[in-house]
Amino acid sequence: MAKGRKNGLYAGISEELSALMRTGWADTERHDLRPDEQAPYAAARRAALSARFPGERLVVPSGNLKVRSNDDTYPFRPYSGYVHMTGDQARDGALVLEPRADGGHDAYCYQLPRDSRDDNEFWTGVTAELWMGRRHSLAEAELVLGLPCRDVRGAAEDLAAASDVPTRIIRGVDPALEAAVTTDEERDEEFEEVLSGLRLVKDEWEIAELRKAVDSTVRGFVDAIGDLSGAIASSERWIEGTFFRRARLEGNAVGYGSICAAGEHATIMHWTRNDGPVRPGELLLFDAGVETHTLYTADVTRTLPISGTFSPVQRKVYDAVYEAQEAGIAAVKPGAAFRDFHEASQRHLAARLVEWGFIEGPADRAYELGLQRRFTMAGTGHMLGLDVHDCAQARNEEYVDGPLEPGMVLTVEPGLYFQPDDLTVPEEWRGIGVRIEDDLVVTEDGNENLSAGLPRSADEVEAWMDQHAG
Repeated sequence: MAKGRKNGLYAGISEELSALMRTGWADTERHDLRPDEQAPYAAARRAALSARFPGERLVVPSGNLKVRSNDDTYPFRPYSGYVHMTGDQARDGALVLEPRADGGHDAYCYQLPRDSRDDNEFWTGVTAELWMGRRHSLAEAELVLGLPCRDVRGAAEDLAAASDVPTRIIRGVDPALEAAVTTDEERDEEFEEVLSGLRLVKDEWEIAELRKAVDSTVRGFVDAIGDLSGAIASSERWIEGTFFRRARLEGNAVGYGSICAAGEHATIMHWTRNDGPVRPGELLLFDAGVETHTLYTADVTRTLPISGTFSPVQRKVYDAVYEAQEAGIAAVKPGAAFRDFHEASQRHLAARLVEWGFIEGPADRAYELGLQRRFTMAGTGHMLGLDVHDCAQARNEEYVDGPLEPGMVLTVEPGLYFQPDDLTVPEEWRGIGVRIEDDLVVTEDGNENLSAGLPRSADEVEAWMDQHAG
């Protein structure tokens, strides 16, 4: 646990117990390990990072445990930039790129080594392996990562001793390492921008991992809809639990808090309480993604009629969103501006809202003024990868103001949300929320919809519900 308990049941450790615990253990060093399949890709990513900062030392920490309550901690997830550059998921670690005279860098990784059995730390310390689970030894970590590894307990001292080397560090991840170096905040922000931007174009290994995440997510959607009768009998959490079981079975976990929003909860963009009723005749907005063991996540949304059939008003809203998504997907291609798919979707929805009399036209004027945002609320998509909103710190000119390139992976997710207390729309429209979201990879000649295994049109959704919904 994070720290010793003040009111522990044992007052101390006898010499006899200490001696007993320190003897009789087998040598479990592993000699059969091979480099991780991601290792050569991570090396190429480090080379790209090195080329951007010649002559400077770069420090990318993995992060530390965070207290959830008292002496309990949240499940650990490393800083995504560290994972991208190493393929590693260890806590309390750090990647260091040390500058060479030729302008390149030597890379090494700080790791927390295995506990020695020569003292009591391995079963009493804050990182005790008997409490927390076995770690790699430094030699094992070197084999897996393809990197020289050092004991992280000396990292702060090592970094502080080389204070004359120009250094950049990712801030807000490891306070101890951050305190050990003298850096400039503006230059560190630039470092994070570059590190985030290097994830914009995925390599073939990353795309394969995202494909795995989406495929598992499709199976999770089928599971959840098959369990719909249980959700009707209980609550939105039944669906959440069913999907989570698939995520844990085939991956690490969910990539973000699942949104299982039934009825008027579907009008809340990030409804994650999932404690409301699931009632026939209403819609279920189901937004979820499996995160793989390597931490790449899917992000898919379907809006489903709980009874299996859309009402006329529900179908009208659904069809408008579907058509908007079709327009957005058609705009995803290499060389197009990132904003193009957003604009195509939003213009379509603005035109529908003008047609229905909910905003004042003409449609082009309504779009330019952003009037549709009362009902569409958010943007139409984002990059996807290690984070559900990936590359969030990348430079605007490379991301939101930049062009699409083959290898980029993004979501297209238009929606319409008519709040239950919105007096500007007819009563039968209030409380209806619809979003359709798919994960696309930009290809050399257009795009591939990775989540095409799930139906999208209203007719396809109803047929799918008839086949799978319990």
